[in-house]
Amino acid sequence: MIVGVSQHLGDRAARAEALQDARATTELLARSVAGPAVPRGLVDGVPGAVDRFDRTALARLVGAGVRRVKVWSADGTVLYSDDVRLIGMRFELGEDEQRILAEGGTDAEVSDLSAPENRFEAPDRGLIEVYTRLDSPEGEPLLFETYYSSDLIATRSDEVVAPFQRINLLALALVVAVATGLLYLLNRRIRVAGLERERLMDRAAAASEAERRRIARDLHDGVVQDLAATAFGLSTLARRAEGTQRRELLASGAALRRSMRDLRSLLVENHPPGLTATTLPSALADLVAPLAAAGIAADVEVGDLDDVDEATLGLVWRVAQEAVRNALRHARASTVRVRVGCDDATAVLEVVDDGAGFRADVAQAGSHYGLRGLRSLAEDHGGRLTVESSPGAGTTVRLEVRR
Repeated sequence: MIVGVSQHLGDRAARAEALQDARATTELLARSVAGPAVPRGLVDGVPGAVDRFDRTALARLVGAGVRRVKVWSADGTVLYSDDVRLIGMRFELGEDEQRILAEGGTDAEVSDLSAPENRFEAPDRGLIEVYTRLDSPEGEPLLFETYYSSDLIATRSDEVVAPFQRINLLALALVVAVATGLLYLLNRRIRVAGLERERLMDRAAAASEAERRRIARDLHDGVVQDLAATAFGLSTLARRAEGTQRRELLASGAALRRSMRDLRSLLVENHPPGLTATTLPSALADLVAPLAAAGIAADVEVGDLDDVDEATLGLVWRVAQEAVRNALRHARASTVRVRVGCDDATAVLEVVDDGAGFRADVAQAGSHYGLRGLRSLAEDHGGRLTVESSPGAGTTVRLEVRR
């Protein structure tokens, strides 16, 4: 667009410059050739005056781009023309011509080839007419008019604009080169910043993972073991006690065992064991254990996952974890089914509950941040996460990812 506008403005300026050259040439011819050569008697039609002007001036006026020459009187009579058929004819002068006769100056315009004074011109030959004032020896104002070919004006326009076109192209090339360099540097900085951000995120994730492992290890080796020892001790005491004391000890032991089971489930949820095709079923079983404590029937089915890599198994675990967590906290479901298997080259996870459900469009709009984050995580792994739900119809979370 910039090049087109520049070209248009350049063409206009070049055409104006070419017309100005034509005006200057006509003024020069009028002052140095036509004016001094106008003989006495040309205005009054004295015999021989036209011949004397023709012999004196014609060779120096016509040529070098000038196609036609006319000298007009103030009443519109053609006193002289290199086309003798026009001499003596009278035509109405326009306002511009009358202004030049009265005030002087120079003007130029495209010739109207359909006008009567141009009847002998070829209709397909474009002409530019330029006229200025000169005075006869008798002091009468005369209109001196020259005609130039439109092709000549166009050629001169091209000559004027060509250097500027080269300058414009050079400037444009320079701008493109500078912009390309800046874009390259900006893109490189963005890429470096992206890599640095990714590195920091990896470090943060690794640190978080290490901290979760430490907490899980400390809890497992400390609190969980202490709870287990206390539960066994209470069971031993309960066998020796009788009556009310026995019942209280048994109830306390059962409460400790439930707390220990809940704590193990929390540890698995916070940091699952190293996931493989062999350990994933038990990890999922531990994941759904809190559902049974809440009175929700849970069913886990895992198919053949031998060819599934660790990263894909980790993604399956994360999606199952979020879906089961949502079913436990929000769905008010009575049953939850977890299915994992492979379909051709794709690992498929489905978590289905019969709970209250929700509007899927609301979830897509961002109110369920966990599901939205999982959808992005699945896309990062080249997978696809879909959520099908409606109020009162339960929810199905389905993950498909190439193994």
